[in-house]
Amino acid sequence: MVLRAVGLLSPGDMGHVVGRVLVDHGMQVLTCLQGRSERTRRLTQKAKIETAETYEGLVQKVDLILSILVPAEAEKAARRVSEVLRETGEKLTYVDCNAISPATVRSIGKIIHEVGSRFVDAGIIGPPPRQKGATRFYASGADAEHFARLRDYGLDVRVIGSKIGQASGLKMVYAALTKGLSALSTELLVAAWHMGLYRDLVEEFKMSQAEQYGRMERGLPSMPPKAQRWVGEMEEIAKTFQDLSLTPKIYQGAAEVYRFVSQTSLAEEKPENVDKSRTLEKMVEVLAQNLIKTSREYSARQSPSGIFEKIKKSGEKRLGKGSRI
Repeated sequence: MVLRAVGLLSPGDMGHVVGRVLVDHGMQVLTCLQGRSERTRRLTQKAKIETAETYEGLVQKVDLILSILVPAEAEKAARRVSEVLRETGEKLTYVDCNAISPATVRSIGKIIHEVGSRFVDAGIIGPPPRQKGATRFYASGADAEHFARLRDYGLDVRVIGSKIGQASGLKMVYAALTKGLSALSTELLVAAWHMGLYRDLVEEFKMSQAEQYGRMERGLPSMPPKAQRWVGEMEEIAKTFQDLSLTPKIYQGAAEVYRFVSQTSLAEEKPENVDKSRTLEKMVEVLAQNLIKTSREYSARQSPSGIFEKIKKSGEKRLGKGSRI
């Protein structure tokens, strides 16, 4: 079967780069911008992605759809596409690339299968694929090879199994380490700041945890604009673990950390205009200042970590004492 074109939902921070890779390798890519922001429209133009006026027009022109959205929008998008497929009678391959639990992706797969279309479970590991070899698309399901055809158009697609849920499961446990560790690092650094121990902790890290501290310095300052998206991802990881009879509380707590970060001024930046001069220490200072303002709200939510209530009681006396000069 000839692969005429690929549909993309949606050309956001990750999606527009994926679309650009496909376009650059000769694949026609289309999207529908109904209800999308002006920024998304600009990213679409930047990536040279074509637009369809309606979802009906989109499904009639493409043979495969990539869903790359925030986790909370994944099922809603699939239902929208399934309704259009039912109305038009079209068939295609729907690839869910979102950071969602195996249970959630199986539910979405059922929605697509019920209208007679193929479904592929996919998980993206790595940053937006601006550099060759940096990003991998793991895929599973009986129709995963349909998605794997995009290897010929610049994507590193790796089929790892025939069951829906395998690719998403891999994404969940991988992100549990990477983004979970970022949440843990953020929380402990803010705690150290409030106790007046930030510089002491950093000096100890440099001696005994140099590699890990280097990751904090390189990765954390650019994290805040992504925090809102990562809230849903942590909740899906928590769901994954709970479904396996493991504790979900670790990642419910990580979701709370990212929710807190997402409510600060740092999160208002966009990836294209992140302050690259901001140091890890400056980021922690800003978060510490915001924590005092929001501690009552977090106490009410009964954060699993409990640190917000404890810091509330002592932090106001220590603000500004994150380092000894």
